Amino acid sequence: MPEKEEVDHSLKNPDVLTKYKTAAAIGEKVLAAVTELCVAGEKIVTICQKGDKLIEEEVSKVFRTTKFKGFSHPTTVSPSSYVTPYTPLTTDTAEANIELQAGELVKLQLGAQIDGFGSIVCDTIIVPSKEGAQDTVTGPTADLILANYYANELLLRLMMPPGLLTSGTDEEKAKAAAVKAPTQSKITSLLDKVVKSYDCNLVESTTSWLFDRDEIEGKKKIVIAPAEGTKGEGVPEIGEVWGVEMGVTLGSGKVKTLDQRATLHRRTANTYILKSQTARKTLSTIQNKFGHFPFSLRQLEEEGGDTKFKVGVFDGVRSNVLRQYELVGEKDGSPVARSLTTIAITKNGITKLGAPPALDLSKYQSDKKITDEEILKLLEQPLAKNKGKSKNKKKKSAKKSAKAEGGENEEESDGE
Repeated sequence: MPEKEEVDHSLKNPDVLTKYKTAAAIGEKVLAAVTELCVAGEKIVTICQKGDKLIEEEVSKVFRTTKFKGFSHPTTVSPSSYVTPYTPLTTDTAEANIELQAGELVKLQLGAQIDGFGSIVCDTIIVPSKEGAQDTVTGPTADLILANYYANELLLRLMMPPGLLTSGTDEEKAKAAAVKAPTQSKITSLLDKVVKSYDCNLVESTTSWLFDRDEIEGKKKIVIAPAEGTKGEGVPEIGEVWGVEMGVTLGSGKVKTLDQRATLHRRTANTYILKSQTARKTLSTIQNKFGHFPFSLRQLEEEGGDTKFKVGVFDGVRSNVLRQYELVGEKDGSPVARSLTTIAITKNGITKLGAPPALDLSKYQSDKKITDEEILKLLEQPLAKNKGKSKNKKKKSAKKSAKAEGGENEEESDGE
């Protein structure tokens, strides 16, 4: 018998990149819709349910012959001081009744996947009142949003493989490529300078992961401001997809586990035959619908219509075939801003596959700014090779925006 040809699941396969981009486009579209749902008085659980329904609707419209597609991350809405994604259960009366408050800083995170190629996106927004959003944001909230924005822009540039965008002779390109990538301690040091410029702190152990097919926590990771006993592994390379996360707070940056039920789980790579039939049935449902991507217990509630799945989840966590994501918040209850961008690293640079919408910097006014020349120089670097001169002719660099006063900032857009 002829050997079955192996399918290339790398970015060298144009079909793989198309699936990533399709999933990312769905994530960005649903994120925009979920953002519109976030108004004062709206219940968090209702927003999560509507967001999940939108993801399922959009995914059903594409790659109709692909069997495995759906969520790379359920819709989550995390209140001001929460660090990790939050998605309450409809059966928990107290949490199901939590409503958004006007002026509250919330983090929205969600994602879609096609054939196991997933994109996740997270954005931080200010909940508008029922009358509408405020025109200008000032004070500590503006400082926090700007600190998170510029720290994220810097991190993306620090993930660029050395020499990737260098032009010139072959000798010059080789010399640039021979430069060592920044260490993870150097990355933390530079990012810390950015957020300190705005009187903010990095959230400890903010982690960016290498993505792979049916996997959002790959073999490499970058850990910013690592807590004791944690460290990153590996450096970004051409041909990889990463989920790049940034977390900044007005508080100390230290975190604590919240005294609330964990509702977010994920199938691990471990294999173990669960003893009860109920547990095996639950695991089968999880594997078929979510693969190794995160899911909410609320989704299992709505899927099964009974509470038997809880036994299966308990057994799965105990046997380490399911991972339970504990709810984590800022230690002193201070506001937290987060972002998550899914990127592809190609020979042309970094492409933002799925990203929060471009921040309108003119709306955020601060009397603080970045003054460190090394950081300003890094922010001036593009993320990708400029394929057309006219396309970006009128766009300012991140450096110029960072140096400007808050009221004079202009929106930045990076070429992909």
